[in-house]
Amino acid sequence: MRATDPSRRHVIAGLGAGAALSTAVASVPFVQAHSARPIRIGLQKHATGIGAVYGHWYERTADAALRLINEAGGINGRRVEIVVEDDGTDPKRGAELLEKFATMHGCDVVFGALFADVVMGSAPKAAKLKMPYFVMSNGHHVGAGAVNRWTLQPGITDLKSQVTAIAPFVRDRLGRKVTIVFPDDPGGRAHRALFAAAMAELGGEVLEQIAIPTTETRLAAHLQRIPRGTEVLYHVLQGPNMGRFVDALTTVFEGQGPALFGFIDSLEAVDIASPGLEILDGSHFWEGHPRHSQPDQSEYDRFYREAVGVDQRGASLLDARDVSTYTHMYGCWETLYVIKAGMEAASYQSPADRQRLVEAVEAMTDMAESREHPQGPKRFNGKTHQVFGTHHISQVRGGRLDRVHTATIEDGSYPDETDYTALSF
Repeated sequence: MRATDPSRRHVIAGLGAGAALSTAVASVPFVQAHSARPIRIGLQKHATGIGAVYGHWYERTADAALRLINEAGGINGRRVEIVVEDDGTDPKRGAELLEKFATMHGCDVVFGALFADVVMGSAPKAAKLKMPYFVMSNGHHVGAGAVNRWTLQPGITDLKSQVTAIAPFVRDRLGRKVTIVFPDDPGGRAHRALFAAAMAELGGEVLEQIAIPTTETRLAAHLQRIPRGTEVLYHVLQGPNMGRFVDALTTVFEGQGPALFGFIDSLEAVDIASPGLEILDGSHFWEGHPRHSQPDQSEYDRFYREAVGVDQRGASLLDARDVSTYTHMYGCWETLYVIKAGMEAASYQSPADRQRLVEAVEAMTDMAESREHPQGPKRFNGKTHQVFGTHHISQVRGGRLDRVHTATIEDGSYPDETDYTALSF
């Protein structure tokens, strides 16, 4: 059941396209009577605003996972529904939705936020409502202790883990002298700080840090500031500025510049073979989950791609122009399965069991690579509410993203910075 207006509330019941609810429920092996209250999960969707392309694929991924969960009997024998609301990729709206999910929709838990400012704007409300809040933001705020005991990130790694994992590759394979080009916003500044610290710890040197205003349209002048001797240009620009960055590289370096290392976040939902991106050939990107299937593709990645409906290049099977946010959206799938596992461990029956659910997730540790965790093995740290996993570095070769290095869970681990279990509920 869907609404064409993304601002309207709608419910995904894990059904196939065009199926009637009554028919689908009759075919699912639920233990309890059909009249039993379903588990309701609120999806805080970035349907509009800067995060809209992520919201599109997060919902699609959630729909696919939910269909499989319900086909297997739901959670604790109960059918599962997802209630979708658009947060506009806006912190204030995100907090308002937490209240709406709890009071109007009767949701048991909420998940789905990617953008860090939305997470930070919503987490205090989750604590006030005693609502388990599962986020997929990549931000370091969870692991750093900036949220609360009701906020967890068990389905996707964070930025500190990512830069810790890839910094040795940059130093050993590309160069020790780095210039960082980043957007002058919270996400960009976090990249600058964490990557500069990781390189310094490894004996590398950051020669220059170039902040690009988010409203800037002329990047060539900024790139003129790149010092001589720069061996690696670490870039994390996103949106229109990524295209301008590529154009400026062509103007300033004419293909003869330093080695390039970026995060595929810059080109999520963009075909790497698009005209104009040729200058990126030979450069490297961090990927959470390789968008292009690799020669040693696991059976779990193959199953996941088929379930979500993407091809071997990470584009929609319905429209090859609809390129997925593949390196992020697995977090949505895996988080749903963590919620399922946590509810089953806690024998969850109603919102009165929310605290038991959080405690059950806090008790989780290793998660094996599987259909539930197709990106790879994970290790959850119950004290910091942050999961750790593998990281991939891919090289652009003739319009493909070929994985050339995989960093282990240990490569991306860092010392605990907080202990949420010491906090009261």
